[in-house]
Amino acid sequence: MKINSIVNRYLFNEMIPPFVINMVFFTFLFLMAKILFITNMVVNHNIGLSRVIMMLFLFIPYFLVFVIPMSVMMAVLLTFLRFSSDNELTALKTGGISLYGLLPPVLLFCLIGCALTLTMSVYGMPWGKASIKRLTMEVATSNIELGLKERTFNDGFKDIMLYVNEVDMKKGELKDVFVEDKHSENIVSTVVAPRGILFFEKEKLLFRLRLFDGRINQVSMKNRSVNSIGFETYDINLDLNSAFSDIKGKGGAKDEKEMSFPELRDYLKKAENKNSKYYKALVELHQKISIPFACFVLGILAVSLGAQLKSARRSFGLGLGLIFFLFYYLLLSIGYVFKNSEWYPPFIGMWVPNLVIGGIGLFLLLRTANERPVFSVLAGYFRRR
Repeated sequence: MKINSIVNRYLFNEMIPPFVINMVFFTFLFLMAKILFITNMVVNHNIGLSRVIMMLFLFIPYFLVFVIPMSVMMAVLLTFLRFSSDNELTALKTGGISLYGLLPPVLLFCLIGCALTLTMSVYGMPWGKASIKRLTMEVATSNIELGLKERTFNDGFKDIMLYVNEVDMKKGELKDVFVEDKHSENIVSTVVAPRGILFFEKEKLLFRLRLFDGRINQVSMKNRSVNSIGFETYDINLDLNSAFSDIKGKGGAKDEKEMSFPELRDYLKKAENKNSKYYKALVELHQKISIPFACFVLGILAVSLGAQLKSARRSFGLGLGLIFFLFYYLLLSIGYVFKNSEWYPPFIGMWVPNLVIGGIGLFLLLRTANERPVFSVLAGYFRRR
């Protein structure tokens, strides 16, 4: 195996542009998946452009955990596809540089990708998740009155329909309030009050509507009876389930995605019962290491695919690369599905994708280094079309 430093630098530099382009492209695609959430926040809570941009920025660390390994794979694949189609690989082999001799810059590139992904996984993702939760609740507490539309039935609360005739922003009061409450089974309560106020209980992460000098009418669907009660003050809990169901945790406690690596280890050590949260935390712990390591296995696979498909169109190579990445993600998703099953431990669920894809990559690398094509039939088919 002959190693040439000039060739290594050239190969390494060639992988940077497609990596940056793929990073931007895939990050944009992932951000599009959050458009519905952002739209809901803008429409229902009237948040400003600066907070929208901040929310999108805070989502990025979570996306990068998946985007960086994908971009590493596509960058290596595109580089070797071009080398193959331009016969540069053949020229290098003629000059005495084998496929193994081209691995050092690829492995260095994968190592950098792994370090970036590990940083995002261990530090960026918990910070981003916690910051989104904090910003979302700040938006809700500061703009809850703005989010309530006057003379409109507001149904953004769990089991509550709220109608407000007028919102006094200066005093923070609601005037001429009508509430339909379906919290109790088989009982529908309608509450009417001339005024009320909204305030937020930070400890319980819920809003409380306090009404004054009103009347409650309760209709029992089971007994077919009606009760009417007057009150001076009456409190109703408002749960913003539709807006914050994926952000809010129970009782304000951190979920596993908000925990740092040390916090996850401490929680697992101190956990008394192996319940659902325990297995979720264990999955998250292994995921923080296994996904960054995927940069290596996907990179090795990309080298093999790019070198094997020298006679195929670039579109076929890219399509095959995406299929392998989707296969990796499918294996990872299976680990998530069975994260609470004792017969499919989280360690296996999070590391099997790397072992499977890594095994395929090494097999193809050996075949390619020994000039034994695997995709010749498919490549010939796509070349003729």
